[in-house]
Amino acid sequence: MNAALKQKLNKLPVEPGVYFHKNVSGEIIYVGKAAVLKNRVKQYFQKSEKDAKTAALVAEIFDTDWITVDTEMDALFLESEMIKRYKPKWNILLRDDKTVSYVRINLKDEIPYVSFTRNPIDDKATYIGPFYGKKAVERAVRSLRRIFPYYDKPYTGRKTLNTDLGLTPGIEIGRCTARDYKRNLRKFMRYLGGDRKKLLKDLEKTMKEEAGKGNFELAAEARDQLFGLKELKKKIIFSDKEFLDISSDQALKQLQELLKLSSPPRRIEGYDISHQSGENAVGSMVVFLNGVAARSEYRKFRLKTSSNDDLKSMREVITRRLKHQEWGLPDLMILDGGATQVGAILPLVEPYNIPLVGRDKSGDHSKSAGVTLIIPNIPNRGDSEPSKAKTGTETTVATGISDASRDWNHLELPTGSHIARLIARVDEEAHRFAITYHSLLKRKNMLK
Repeated sequence: MNAALKQKLNKLPVEPGVYFHKNVSGEIIYVGKAAVLKNRVKQYFQKSEKDAKTAALVAEIFDTDWITVDTEMDALFLESEMIKRYKPKWNILLRDDKTVSYVRINLKDEIPYVSFTRNPIDDKATYIGPFYGKKAVERAVRSLRRIFPYYDKPYTGRKTLNTDLGLTPGIEIGRCTARDYKRNLRKFMRYLGGDRKKLLKDLEKTMKEEAGKGNFELAAEARDQLFGLKELKKKIIFSDKEFLDISSDQALKQLQELLKLSSPPRRIEGYDISHQSGENAVGSMVVFLNGVAARSEYRKFRLKTSSNDDLKSMREVITRRLKHQEWGLPDLMILDGGATQVGAILPLVEPYNIPLVGRDKSGDHSKSAGVTLIIPNIPNRGDSEPSKAKTGTETTVATGISDASRDWNHLELPTGSHIARLIARVDEEAHRFAITYHSLLKRKNMLK
């Protein structure tokens, strides 16, 4: 351990959180979670016997950073998101696939049940995850079961001990209908999937509305769920704080500097188009809040006019999105495309003063594609000179895209930098979400 790291580790907090081990080049090589950051991180450097792989990881650690959160479960979700973003090599080398799990629920079943699996398949069920810590996820889901009772095995119609304990909805004894069970199961999925803050507001609204209508049973149900979730916060799971401290995310701070924004972009939206020769054309909008995917905020658009014209399709998607002011305006939009795509959309977002960039993959749509940003020069956010942005391990200068077009900056980001990882993650999610919706429509049309 070098002297600077030794001194830094003395400042480790006792709160739960996520830590990032880095090598001498500043590359994140391992992401982990901890109930108490101070205890967990210091364990790596204690003089105790370690297996060969862990010893090799420790030998490569040059620096460590961390983000604190309110609860262990927040750390669990944040760790999952950061591993997806950075794909650290030692998480892959050290990972035992048996520790990776998804929560599986198929709402298409007449009476669904909740289970865990390591291998999600294309069976139309919903898979929430992956989570890198099976036992922690199972503990969290069991805690939620007292608020949103569920079946953990295929329904048989027989009464069990869990029925008496109130851990099942009680369809087998007439305590609940299948319809009511699915309604509550959707709330359970929203909470587990990250839509926690809005769900609490919705429950409070439902409680008041149903009481006003005289539907006292529904009002009491919403009240019990609301109070149960608030009590749960005090135990081991979530909090009302939204995701994480935004000031701790290096990528967001770098984006603020690069784009000359007044503050780090809290809400980032990514867009993509998917079709096959103009058929089943769809658009996707993914949302990242404070640098973390917020799947409950995702939106999909079935294009009204199928077309091979991606520019026309993207303009339709953005136009329709901007009509929904109730979603809140983004602090940054990221398009899958180059200067042509950005130029076509810029007039739509300028009246709203929404920063806009494009990711130009130049035909390379592989996951290993480099991260090249197309940034329009906008007077009210800076001058027209090429900007400099610190992007992790080096400083990169944005240069004009061509002599004929001085309104654009063409910026190649270092592949392993914080900002490049975030841009790639947003872009890949937008592409995945668009492809998934396109494939669904394609299957439905084939069955007609």
